[in-house]
Amino acid sequence: MIHPFYEYLSDYLLTHPERFDAEGETIYAARNTIKVFTAPDGTTLNVKRYHPPRFFNRLVYSLGLRKPKGLRAFTYPEILEARDIDTPAPVAYFEERHGGMLGYSYFVSVQCQGMRTLYDVAAMPTGYELLAEELGTFTARMHEQQVLHRDYTPGNILWRQEDLGVFTFVLVDTNRMRFGTVSQRRGCKNICRFWGPKHFTELLAKHYALSRGFDVEDTVNLTLRYRQQFWKRFSKRHSVPFELEY
Repeated sequence: MIHPFYEYLSDYLLTHPERFDAEGETIYAARNTIKVFTAPDGTTLNVKRYHPPRFFNRLVYSLGLRKPKGLRAFTYPEILEARDIDTPAPVAYFEERHGGMLGYSYFVSVQCQGMRTLYDVAAMPTGYELLAEELGTFTARMHEQQVLHRDYTPGNILWRQEDLGVFTFVLVDTNRMRFGTVSQRRGCKNICRFWGPKHFTELLAKHYALSRGFDVEDTVNLTLRYRQQFWKRFSKRHSVPFELEY
């Protein structure tokens, strides 16, 4: 599947499954791999290759009982755009099948340039206050639009502060989305996993509550409770590259 706007690149795009291993710049490599390519017209492309799903999910995806992750990542941006939420422009989606069973799949989008991730907050002992406040307001607007990013973590929210001090936020890795009413409790649980100072999350939760008309003290306390639960679990299995505050 190729987005109509990028049909002019179809001959090039269709070669990505063959060229993926030998070309491109790798920016993430684990079970799934992300590479950056430059198209013939100079467009910088982000290509994410999804590993073949494990047996049960492979059967579910192959039989069409659920959309594969890459296909969801390709189709969800249209929903987000309609609700005024920024995400990289989708370019193409490809599947490899063997005997009708889903193998590797590929999602191609336009690469975001000049943006930071929220991992940077871990190294910001101060100076994050306005970022936290703006992110709280942005998240509240997104939830009011009945959009919940189910993997709302530092690496999946890109940000940039423009010349006039305005913040721009862009969502990535959007294959895990939920569309529907977002309650106060669900919203608080959604914003508890950010890196860095505890005060960052406090400010975020405060402005989230103000924007949604929730009780500020209740919202902050509930978010911090979820934050404590998350980081206690996380720190048992992973090293944490900043000082944890409970």
